[in-house]
Amino acid sequence: MTTLEQMYSALGVSQQVCDLGQSVLDGLETRFREIDRRAEINQGKVLYAMQKNKVSAACFAATTGYGYDDEGRDRLEKVYADVFHTQAALVRPQITCGTHALTVALSANLLPGDELLSVSGLPYDTLQEVIGLRPSPCSLAEYGVSYRQVDLLEDGSFDYEGIRKAITDKTKLVAVQRSKGYATRPSLSVEQIGEMIAFVKSIRPDIICMVDNCYGEFVQTIEPSDLGADMVVGSLIKNPGGGLAPIGGYICGTKQCVDRCAYRLSAPGLGQEVGANLGILPSFYQGLFLAPTVVAGALKGAIFAANLYERLGFRVVPNGQEPRYDIIQAVELGSESAMRAFCKGIQSAAPVDSYVDPIPGDMPGYDAQVIMAAGAFVQGSSIELSADGPIRPPYAVYFQGGLTWCHAKLGILLSVQKLADAGLLPK
Repeated sequence: MTTLEQMYSALGVSQQVCDLGQSVLDGLETRFREIDRRAEINQGKVLYAMQKNKVSAACFAATTGYGYDDEGRDRLEKVYADVFHTQAALVRPQITCGTHALTVALSANLLPGDELLSVSGLPYDTLQEVIGLRPSPCSLAEYGVSYRQVDLLEDGSFDYEGIRKAITDKTKLVAVQRSKGYATRPSLSVEQIGEMIAFVKSIRPDIICMVDNCYGEFVQTIEPSDLGADMVVGSLIKNPGGGLAPIGGYICGTKQCVDRCAYRLSAPGLGQEVGANLGILPSFYQGLFLAPTVVAGALKGAIFAANLYERLGFRVVPNGQEPRYDIIQAVELGSESAMRAFCKGIQSAAPVDSYVDPIPGDMPGYDAQVIMAAGAFVQGSSIELSADGPIRPPYAVYFQGGLTWCHAKLGILLSVQKLADAGLLPK
């Protein structure tokens, strides 16, 4: 294989699909340059935080047992705090996923009798059992925390009047989900979130504002914590892990909030003093260092997918011209069979398990069967090339990730190819 065309042909992409992809790419040069500019700023931000905190080879040493005096762990948390411009950070392999990180943040800062207010509508599926919207042992509802929500307006913006009316003396914590989750609504910009936080604080300055930051890190050059969020929460097998972190989550915020999170994660009185790193700190450090560039590649893939599928006649969210505030691209495919074909294309582009055909199945935390394509080096890592979605109308698939732009491009082209092969492209 000496030419690009030969390589794509060997991987299963027809010349017709390649030509279609190239015609879309020809119009994206300006947007790709802007993504590279933002990545350069974010790369400098991460590098500055590492240099400021004097990261050294000694920080990569493994610890076991209690993990007392773990210099690498403690210094990494200072790096995260500086990257996100917060007073403190909790960055641990003991946090198993984004939902776990959010659960720690909520349960640490909400007490019986308090009220949680979501101002971005219904939270992501897996958080609904955490709250108690779907009954579950150990939910917040079971411990006496009440819940209210204010839906976004039709245009995807915050309902400020609704928020004002919903805030009561019981409201302790306001939560906002930056990304769309399994909904075909716009994701929220950092600026929008900052305006909402300022509005809430103008009503009750003591209310804690928490942002589910999953899929949004390093997409813009600022984070919600730069504009007043008391906590920003996310997963290391998404953006900030750069594809290298094998597990983990982070909570960055005020010292008071993060201290409580540390007590909830370990035990009262122990907090951040315990928690061995078990030898995975090099992947945490290097993954964070690579994250701005990895996110840039994923963003290019999302924009390419939006423009390509829009040209084919599908509804996409966001559309091909709208600004990007996370790495997720929703494509409404209209049928289960089209979702299967799309995911088969993504899976066939994977370096791991490329021969597997994704099929829908039951997943913990979801109320519908979910189809997932993810031939990843880290199981479930959605900064790697992946796509998933619940089998329910409007039969939307959510594409994300790609450790490199070239890999993201191949996955998207193969998803189109599988739809074409199945006769599922619009006439």
